[in-house]
Amino acid sequence: MPYVDTRTEIIVSLGEGPKRLDHFLANRDPDFSRTILQRLILDGHITVDGQPTKPSHKIRPGDVIVLRVPRAEPLDIQPEPIPLEILYEDDALLVLNKQAGLVVHPAPGNWSGTLVNALLHHFKTGTGSFSTIGGKERPGMVHRLDKNTTGIMVVAKQDRAHAGLVDQFKRHTIDRVYEALIRGVPKKAQGVIDLAIGRDTKDRKKFSGRTTRPKASATKYRVTERFEKLAAHVELFPQTGRTHQLRVHLSAIGCPVLGDPTYGGKKASAIHDVVIPRVMLHAKVLGFLHPVSQEAMNFVAPLPADMTEVADRLRAMRERETTDERERHGR
Repeated sequence: MPYVDTRTEIIVSLGEGPKRLDHFLANRDPDFSRTILQRLILDGHITVDGQPTKPSHKIRPGDVIVLRVPRAEPLDIQPEPIPLEILYEDDALLVLNKQAGLVVHPAPGNWSGTLVNALLHHFKTGTGSFSTIGGKERPGMVHRLDKNTTGIMVVAKQDRAHAGLVDQFKRHTIDRVYEALIRGVPKKAQGVIDLAIGRDTKDRKKFSGRTTRPKASATKYRVTERFEKLAAHVELFPQTGRTHQLRVHLSAIGCPVLGDPTYGGKKASAIHDVVIPRVMLHAKVLGFLHPVSQEAMNFVAPLPADMTEVADRLRAMRERETTDERERHGR
């Protein structure tokens, strides 16, 4: 299937139905994931017998499916010379280590100063461009990190690469490891947080287990260091990719991410005299198969300086308390 400004007509043959439209098309051409096809269907670019329809529409023999893949609209988002730490780049994709404070894509309230603005400048001064699938505001964006979360991200430069990466994220074959500094210490040194989450019924800006549309989500964790009973350093292995999943899951076990006012409140903003500058969450590892060459790729970003500084201060606080305890007992 070509990728831009094309029209394809498909007549459903005997023995093909009944099947969901998005399933039928995804099986016919793996270059487009079901997610991408669903977006095209909902936008009216795919019709059945001349009529717009839904991804769940059941096709039958004799149906005429017309698929139009429109040429991407020109971006009206401006390039901006924002520094980026690029770890890898080829014709199909780009991998970077996102800094704290950088919003991934333009949205109301953040129409400039985003990763997309920075990448537009990067492509303008170098070679390459975004994939077209994400639309005007989210070109090339296969996944995202919250504004104050740091770490590894992959960006698609070709539609084929975009579809391949989306499929890997959907099948949960991407290797992802996060690090976090959290308030409190989990009862078990390692385990799985299995909690279905969705938009909170009382606060639509938040996600929680208190929802009318729960989606299965699970996170493995491992405690790597304890700072007495006040805080801990953990590694997180998301098994699913729900919005705010790691932050919601840690809050649900009573150990919110330090610096996270949304899910941790005021108690997450400081520990004694240790002030927390931001959400202490970092995407440490990202591993995937290159969507074109099928080569195994793995990227690691060390803990950023601000998280290292907070961990050092918590460590020093633990050592002071240990020393004071010994002196009180005359040891």
